[in-house]
Amino acid sequence: MMKTPSFRLDGKRALVTGGSKGIGLAAAHALAQAGAQMCIAARSTPDLIAACAEIMKASGQNASQITYAAVDLRDSSAVDALFTQHGIFDIVVNNAGTTRTRLIEEATDEDLDTVLDLNVKAAFYVLRAASRSLKAAGKPGSFINISSQMGHVGGPKRTLYCSSKHALEGMTKALAWELGPQSIRVNSICPTFIETELTATMLADPAFKQYVTGNIAFGRLGKLEEIMGAVVFLASDASSLMTGSALMLDGGWTAR
Repeated sequence: MMKTPSFRLDGKRALVTGGSKGIGLAAAHALAQAGAQMCIAARSTPDLIAACAEIMKASGQNASQITYAAVDLRDSSAVDALFTQHGIFDIVVNNAGTTRTRLIEEATDEDLDTVLDLNVKAAFYVLRAASRSLKAAGKPGSFINISSQMGHVGGPKRTLYCSSKHALEGMTKALAWELGPQSIRVNSICPTFIETELTATMLADPAFKQYVTGNIAFGRLGKLEEIMGAVVFLASDASSLMTGSALMLDGGWTAR
């Protein structure tokens, strides 16, 4: 008799970067509630402590199961040290990211460096360290890159962000083939605009918000809770044949 693969993550260890707020925190909640032991990484220790307390309360796990690492992910040596100190992660959610909403003629070198350093280079550092760790242990795993619908389309004042997310999509596809023989799966999640601290400034403009909701079939913004199921699916055995794929949580934006 066939049996539905489990969505449970008991006995798995998971890392979520940018895990103290927004989509990263939602991902950490989802994984912990599915049974995974969690480590969240970000720069602000107070934010990390508060996030861990919130995750423990919601998941029923204790302080030995929900931990944090205060780290600047743009520093490759610090990323390597994170994996040395915290051990092997079966699941890695590459979420840390930022944006600069600029016309190209207004964008500065600093804007370009800021977006690419965190959205592309830091993601590369995390994936490299995670790959080395799992390969050395001879273990399978699941890497989940939090990309964007903007990794598949373009948009006004989105050149910097789109460039970074298209790069992350390419990284996802290449690594799926590179790491497939080790049974390490690499996929991306591509949300539309979600109500978070990162999007608040952009969405405060009524005209921009109307443009956004007009491109979503439901006529509304996404919610953090709507990311959580996709994270658990990609982390679990339920998606065991899925790699190199982009899971579109875009409300139909790219379907036009």
